[in-house]
Amino acid sequence: MCAHASPQQIRSQLKHPIVDGDGHWLEYGPVFSEKMRKAGGDKAADGFLAALRTTTEALKMTPAERRRRRVAMPNFWNRQAENTLDRATAMMPRMLYERLDEIGLDFAVVYPTAGLRLPRIKDDETRRAVIRAYNIVSAEYFSGLGDRLTPAAIIPMHHPEEAIAELEFTTTQLGSKVGMFGSGMPRRVPAAAANDPEDQRFTVYYDLLAIDSDYDYDPVWAKCRDVGIAPTFHSSASGQGLRLSPTNFVYNHIGHFAAAGHAVAKAIFLGGVTRRFPELRFAFLEGGVGWACQLFGDLIEHWERRGAPALERMKPEKLDRKLLMDMVEKHGYDDIAAALKARDGWPSPDTQNLTGNRDEFDDFAACKITRKEDWVDLYAKPYYFGCEADDRMNASAFGRGNPFGARLNAIFSSDIGHFDVIDFRDPLRQAHELVEDGHITDDDFRDFTFANAVRLWGTQNPRFFEGTSVAKEAAALLSATAPVRAAAE
Repeated sequence: MCAHASPQQIRSQLKHPIVDGDGHWLEYGPVFSEKMRKAGGDKAADGFLAALRTTTEALKMTPAERRRRRVAMPNFWNRQAENTLDRATAMMPRMLYERLDEIGLDFAVVYPTAGLRLPRIKDDETRRAVIRAYNIVSAEYFSGLGDRLTPAAIIPMHHPEEAIAELEFTTTQLGSKVGMFGSGMPRRVPAAAANDPEDQRFTVYYDLLAIDSDYDYDPVWAKCRDVGIAPTFHSSASGQGLRLSPTNFVYNHIGHFAAAGHAVAKAIFLGGVTRRFPELRFAFLEGGVGWACQLFGDLIEHWERRGAPALERMKPEKLDRKLLMDMVEKHGYDDIAAALKARDGWPSPDTQNLTGNRDEFDDFAACKITRKEDWVDLYAKPYYFGCEADDRMNASAFGRGNPFGARLNAIFSSDIGHFDVIDFRDPLRQAHELVEDGHITDDDFRDFTFANAVRLWGTQNPRFFEGTSVAKEAAALLSATAPVRAAAE
């Protein structure tokens, strides 16, 4: 197929629909905020506008001021200007709906843009008011378009009870089918007593929900299961730690979605969430799948070296101290032999039992891994990874080099509405280049652009695609995989 084929030409030659797992729309702040004011009052509208001003305030600073305060350089000129057609399309859901065939999409899940920063609002009352009103207004904008578009509701995760409340509200009152979950919330380090707001920015740790959290998020995962919502994380790591350049936005931006996804995916796995909730599916968006392939291998390799079977071989009492001393003396290392005798051997008795005062030594204990199939069931099967169309690493998802030959669940994500999509007609063409260049097969492309997205949301909610333009194809796919899934579970 010609690399310059139009999206319609590519779509016409496919035997399956195209589902966009992560597009974006642009909320027009002056109007959107006033709609929020009507839906949620002044606190909601004013809190929304204040959240938007954080970027403006950083852009007003000089490089010297950002360096002095260590404020990350944010994006600027980050919306399409030359392509007015696409700019307008991103602002108006009805216009996006009208152009879907031109773009080559049959169905699209649409995430926020201004709404991406709302889970970061620090004040609990303000955050809850803003997010509740945002979800109401967003649902209104997409009303009547549900056969081809569905918006993601924001699910705040600062505290389990607020997440559960918003899940209940959005699913029962708004009919939401997709939830955008937060992760990596900054929490005050208890040992740091700084009261100055400037200091507080740097005396935090980032809560990853499933490991070392002050809160138990299992009730949230249970609620997701009950209401049929697959947690999809669209979290940021820009402006944190090693991505804190006061002058270079690209430095801060590259890899930050992958870093955020890596952190929460690793925590959910090691925290045993996929073991305790095998029916849940999780997605990590915009970071691609390359990091996920590496994490998959890293977890297995660490289990081989630090899992319970490996730790049994590392117990200090299993060291033959006499044999060690004999070998040291035999090879003439008298100084080492003298030091060993002076310290009553190695490791010395006063250090060999230093284990961090933990009751459980096995870092993988919550996973309860007993067979190689566990790795597929606990990682490859429940995890999905949002991949932008022009990412060449997308091909790494499809079993070539992955442990056990496992295929990871990459889902096509157009990212339309954001600065990195120059033309809304590009993403499908860019994604299909992997087929044209021989990196993936037609069947891989079907999984990437259709089947994996259907499995993500349709497994969690069998009625997800009812009444949509892809209902027939989605139902056939889910029906075909249901017996296999039931047997595996």
